Amino acid sequence: MSFEKDDTVVLNDKHSEFDGQEGTVTQVMETMFGDATYTVSFEDGQETGVPEDQLEAAEEDDA
Repeated sequence: MSFEKDDTVVLNDKHSEFDGQEGTVTQVMETMFGDATYTVSFEDGQETGVPEDQLEAAEEDDA
């Protein structure tokens, strides 16, 4: 699943201080191999160069 700017995602990276947190995709970059990496902003900072396989779509609230 690919993500677009402004998508809400959850980061799954046990080496990141933001592991398990929900954030917003702020930038999508394509590598020279045609893969996408993402910059994700969180409440307390951001993580750059995140590969797609470390992200999952956040649950949407129907409030």
